[in-house]
Amino acid sequence: MANSKKQPAYGKSKSANLGVIILAVLGALIALTAVLYLLLGRTGAQAGVQDAQIPQGGNIQIVKNEITDTASFIPYDAGGMSMELIAVKASDGTVRTAFNTCQVCYDSGRGYYKQEGNELVCQNCGNRFQIDQIEKEKNGCNPVPILEEDKTDDGTTITISETYLNQYKELFGNWKKV
Repeated sequence: MANSKKQPAYGKSKSANLGVIILAVLGALIALTAVLYLLLGRTGAQAGVQDAQIPQGGNIQIVKNEITDTASFIPYDAGGMSMELIAVKASDGTVRTAFNTCQVCYDSGRGYYKQEGNELVCQNCGNRFQIDQIEKEKNGCNPVPILEEDKTDDGTTITISETYLNQYKELFGNWKKV
């Protein structure tokens, strides 16, 4: 008489388990890639146009309702010179703008700012600068301000002209080259 006991289908269940594991790993990799794109793909992007190319010449336009208390670092190419602007909402609700270079440390190559809380920190000397003081203080170790008279604000968009931007490109000669 033939053996009526059923043999376990090891090959079938191992294969099915392997397929589930592979799908789970692929799903995790896709999710990780999406998260990294969102976190890293927007670094240094133009405010209001996060995935746009770096503007080469022309005016910079900043959409005010897209600016928050987290600083936007806006890249700009002035005839081959890499520059960067800062746009951030101060505690009074106004959008403040400046060049992301220090009035004292700009020539060091590390005279630029990173945000820590409600302060900008010079990456050369470590000076801390309150966001609410952008456009209020001139001279000293702080970001080069872009004052009201140097830009146009129509209520929804701030425009900074190419002519004005080009006047300051020399401050970026050694910028981030250390």
